Amino acid sequence: MLLKLNIPITFSIVLLLFSATGNGQTNEIKIRFIGNCGLHLTDGNTHIYTDFPYKSGAHHYMEYDPTEIDNLQQNAYYLFTHKHSDHYLRWKMNGVMKAKNGKKYGKWNISHLTELNREIPDFQIQQFKTKHLFSFAHYSYLITWHGKRIYLSGDTESATTIGTVQEIDWAFIPAWLFMEAWENKVKIDAQMIGIYHIGPRDDVSIVGPQYKMFKQQGEEIFIPY
Repeated sequence: MLLKLNIPITFSIVLLLFSATGNGQTNEIKIRFIGNCGLHLTDGNTHIYTDFPYKSGAHHYMEYDPTEIDNLQQNAYYLFTHKHSDHYLRWKMNGVMKAKNGKKYGKWNISHLTELNREIPDFQIQQFKTKHLFSFAHYSYLITWHGKRIYLSGDTESATTIGTVQEIDWAFIPAWLFMEAWENKVKIDAQMIGIYHIGPRDDVSIVGPQYKMFKQQGEEIFIPY
């Protein structure tokens, strides 16, 4: 896929780091890019993984080092948008659950997702059933954590849903969803937009202070609260 866009500068934000009192921990959500739509979100106490573990290199998308599995946190939460192999690998996930404990959520138990609102402090999650070719059930998610709104689109091709969500702090979307929104003049109401799920065969460049291309595995961002 060839995609080169230079987006006009509309506004920018500066991420400031604030130190917490007492235990010296900073009040921030750290998000680390693992690969494809795989992210590790943490506030230092709770750990959430999205669309990981997946099948390394599936469909010519990103491979990952086996140490990524070894380094998964104990008692973490795992959130999946759908079950395609570049997002979810059942046998590996089963092994993780045995070794690391934790809980996983996806289309198979989506009605239980609200458990997270009770179990994770200062946290809310909302699911949206969204369209994805060849997937019978695909969900996008809006997480509100310590007052910060994080939208996880997954693989959906339709910008209709994200166009209805307001005041997003960080939206994570694939390039094709960005193009869908751009071509159909759908406004994405987000301070920052992360472009992920970029394959090694893709030539993608979206430029502007509001956008971050996640091409390098292990990249981190910090959202202060």
